[in-house]
Amino acid sequence: MRDGHKNELIQYRELKLNEINTQLFHAFQRRQVVTDCWRRENGQWVVKSDPFIDDWGAEDYEELTDCLKNTITTGGLAYGAFADGCLKGFVSVEGAFMGSGQQYMDLSSIHVSEDMRGQGIGRELFSAAKRFAAGKNAKKLYISAHSAVESQAFYKAMGCVEAAEYNAEHVAKEPYDCQLEYVL
Repeated sequence: MRDGHKNELIQYRELKLNEINTQLFHAFQRRQVVTDCWRRENGQWVVKSDPFIDDWGAEDYEELTDCLKNTITTGGLAYGAFADGCLKGFVSVEGAFMGSGQQYMDLSSIHVSEDMRGQGIGRELFSAAKRFAAGKNAKKLYISAHSAVESQAFYKAMGCVEAAEYNAEHVAKEPYDCQLEYVL
């Protein structure tokens, strides 16, 4: 895939356990300026002003590397997008099934570097997650998704809808996230 903004070739591939460390993210910009978020009030979804800047620090990248290593060692997928050899996007899907009927696989993360957004990388990463989960015979992807209006627009464009069944652990960990699913 060609990157229309910087005219770089984007390469996609599975991440290997031995390459996952904080240095892998040296050129990755997690930063997201958020103005409005979706919130559930009285059973209805509404957009509320909630300005903040979501940015990761060293501790966040340490936690992320631990999570991605765990994903791989437990049979899940960690998949990346690279420009000029630098990680610019990634997605992870956990290897275990979840849900009352074991119908879900958990899309645990999907992020595109701030400098590379809007170029189709997220769409390709989401497609990789779908292929992986379908290959494992999952019926749906489960996504505990950031509630920012822009993030939710991405998931809606991918075909995600509100989850028919909420995962209590995800809700407790991130109460403002939107709980979504994608039917495979």
